[in-house]
Amino acid sequence: MGLTFGPVPARVDATVKAGLLALVDHATDGGWSRRRACQHLGLDEMRAARWAARRRAGSLADRQPGGNPRHAILDCERAAISTLFDAWGEIDRSHRKLAARGSRVDLVHVSASTLRRVLAEEHLVLPGKPAREPAPRPGWPDWLQWQANRIWAYDFTHFTRAKSAAIAIIDIVTRKWITTEVSGQETSTQVEVAFCQALDEEGLWQAADDAATDSLVAALVDGNADVVNEAVSNGQRPLLLAISDNGPQMRTHTTRELLAGVAIASHFGRPGVPQDQAWIETLFGHIKGEWPHLEKIRDAGELATELDHVRTQYNTIRLHAALDYVTPDDEHTGRGDAIRARRRAGLAQARHNRIQYRQHNNTNTQ
Repeated sequence: MGLTFGPVPARVDATVKAGLLALVDHATDGGWSRRRACQHLGLDEMRAARWAARRRAGSLADRQPGGNPRHAILDCERAAISTLFDAWGEIDRSHRKLAARGSRVDLVHVSASTLRRVLAEEHLVLPGKPAREPAPRPGWPDWLQWQANRIWAYDFTHFTRAKSAAIAIIDIVTRKWITTEVSGQETSTQVEVAFCQALDEEGLWQAADDAATDSLVAALVDGNADVVNEAVSNGQRPLLLAISDNGPQMRTHTTRELLAGVAIASHFGRPGVPQDQAWIETLFGHIKGEWPHLEKIRDAGELATELDHVRTQYNTIRLHAALDYVTPDDEHTGRGDAIRARRRAGLAQARHNRIQYRQHNNTNTQ
């Protein structure tokens, strides 16, 4: 009967029920009590009695669930749903919209769930939203130099318990977390404050003043790549490139004018593609993942103080995998190459020492 040792399952088919009842009948014919027979079979006695009554009525098999509700849809309504699908499926592309459309055009009045069930039974599939043609990833400008303080990324992240947002700026090349500004708002004002702090932190104010000629500032405010390239060809190179997503705080003309005034060019990722600014997104992931207590802080001032403390640890203590395990501060100050070279030399020397030790001591390595 396909049963295993133990109680009879909650659902069994008519063949199993008939077999169990036959065993009970055989046991009672042999002098056993019905209760004892049911106990040995792992079958509840009342359940066996109900099965026996259904066997006499010839209805041992379970009936289909649901029965025959009086409010079930009619055949004409089922046909109307198919007609509605043919006429409006390509336009509405959603079972909820299609159900509302049926009522709107007075063709069929059914719930969204009923319409979806009928479509599935009829093997009718709504097309869904059309896929957007992928936008090509914007390339780096030709004037860009891959070195420290030449490419920055910035973005906002939220700390809901503190009811605050924090804007952070990171150097893409060296992964140095340059600055953070905590505020209850996300506007171009916070962007301005953060970039002023970053320029001060890196000692770039004089370089920004020297680079921000009138023609370059005008080209950066214009934002057209050809106009900027023309200014660069005339020997006017932007101080650095600032990368961000397409948030309104970043796209606003106020932010563009601010950055242009200090000779910083803007570069935006594709809408809906956070991978284009993965460096800053990864920074936020590390911050909240490795210092989870930050998201439990409720006071904005305390959050700002703690973020400054975490920033120091991130830059000077935490080894960064993308930098081959040196700190961002090591890479930013130019010590990274020497540290990596010393590590490679140490590994080679250690290997040489182990070989020499075993050769001189005849150590069996097998």
